[in-house]
Amino acid sequence: MGESDRHFSFRGRPRVARNGETILETLARDRPPLLRRSILYHRPQGAFCGIGHCAGCLVRVNGRPNVRACRHVPDDGDFVTTENAWPSPTWDLFGAIGVLRPNGIDTLRGLRRPAGATRLYQRIVRRFAGTGEPPTEPGARAISAPALERTVDVAIVGAGPAGRAAAAAVVAAGRRPIVLERQLRPPPVDGAEWFPATTAVFLPPPSGAGDHPFTLLAFGEPARGVRVHATAVILATGGYDASLLFRGNDRPGVLSAEAALSLSAPPRRPPFERAVVVGGGARTAEVLARCADAVEAVIAPGEIRPEVVRAAAEADISLYPRSLLLRAEGGHRVRAVRIRARSGGAETRIACDAVVLAHRRVPHTQLLFQAGAAMEWRPDVGAYFPRVGASGATSVPGLFVAGSTSGVGESEREDHSSRVAAAALLGTGTDEIPGPLPSHGPPTELIAYYRELLRVPGHGRAVACPCVDVLFSEVEEAVRSGYRGIEVVKRYSSLGTGICQGRYCLPDALLLLSILEDRPPEQVGYITQRPPVVPTPLAAFAGLPPPAEGVARP
Repeated sequence: MGESDRHFSFRGRPRVARNGETILETLARDRPPLLRRSILYHRPQGAFCGIGHCAGCLVRVNGRPNVRACRHVPDDGDFVTTENAWPSPTWDLFGAIGVLRPNGIDTLRGLRRPAGATRLYQRIVRRFAGTGEPPTEPGARAISAPALERTVDVAIVGAGPAGRAAAAAVVAAGRRPIVLERQLRPPPVDGAEWFPATTAVFLPPPSGAGDHPFTLLAFGEPARGVRVHATAVILATGGYDASLLFRGNDRPGVLSAEAALSLSAPPRRPPFERAVVVGGGARTAEVLARCADAVEAVIAPGEIRPEVVRAAAEADISLYPRSLLLRAEGGHRVRAVRIRARSGGAETRIACDAVVLAHRRVPHTQLLFQAGAAMEWRPDVGAYFPRVGASGATSVPGLFVAGSTSGVGESEREDHSSRVAAAALLGTGTDEIPGPLPSHGPPTELIAYYRELLRVPGHGRAVACPCVDVLFSEVEEAVRSGYRGIEVVKRYSSLGTGICQGRYCLPDALLLLSILEDRPPEQVGYITQRPPVVPTPLAAFAGLPPPAEGVARP
């Protein structure tokens, strides 16, 4: 064991985290762990995203509930246990709910007759549903946070290639920006004030008034509160790997490409031995480059690119282009998948121990929606992007976008980021009127893919929103009842109201509602993004001083 090893306990058993490993990295050395049950039906639910947005790896640390195992580096003596399952996630008595009610529970209208049963029913639902118990008194004291406040010319959210290029341009101009980055262990940005492991939200939304119209409230792991007042903000938040709709899509072992890549970073081996990778493009090629020895097959909704074909041939990996992923089999973890060619035919069963979703990346746009920036649907990606001018300026004065979030390609990212930084420093670009996005190609293959999937019997049992346990059949029922548009369907079904704030359910829900309502996705709309768009402990901000006179209060 090395000097940096940390000794902690998980469910009463000793564990050793090495070289700054998170709890999830420690527990996933052999295979993705089963850490929790879903919020309502108590199905086994696995860690999915690996970047701190989903609800699949919530644990309890030293009496503090809902700690993300993928974000928490344990200290010596930490006591880690699971939540939302009794007596354990492996054998959960409440799991009988999902067996007894496989088609869902009508929590809005159920058990109205006899009327006297309504209160009892509500008490039962409240008892079974939830993500954990309140913190213990020591656990609550542990999240009391140091408070920091900064006033800067430029704040940059995101420190990927685009964010780092923008920060370097600001530093070269003789200014010192603040850089807020969600990753736990990124390299620092020279010349910038650097806040890793930190998320940020606008609170309040940009006002356009005063010398520093932007107020960012940032939450640094584990409980540091930072308030930033900025003249200009550059969002370089990049993209993320989206989910996919199929039965069993929230089982332990269903991972995003980000999770698979982070959990298999050298010298670690992948947390699976026979994975199925879904996708046929550049992201799939990236997964194969890292994990080819542990991949059984590649399944693609559409065609498979030549570089993926070459990599698969070298590793003797089976290819299934233009295929429907129907369901993942297995109880506590994935055991196999069932697929079918999109042109029809018999089902094929592929034994596997993981499903890696690498088929589609969409931009992080939650802060843009929250700021009120003008957005536009890009049918080739199947996602919303901001309308931006040549300098990266959005429709919100002083708010700029750099890198892939703005839709620029990788080859032009650094030059674009430098132009964005110059415009943010000089205040130029604020008079630009962002125009419509250029056409980037035909609609995403997923529209046709989902049209076929909706004709498959049993598709309604797929989980449309893993955070709050909304089945797709409940979304279909909302549409049949006359509810139209994502905001109204969200209020009816609770889809998109969970911990991830719609990041993983909305990309697919917009496509599916477009089909069900027979209108373009942009007419389906988007949900209201209310702060904080990333769940944030109130303790992280409780110690901040009140805003100065004349500054808008959150």
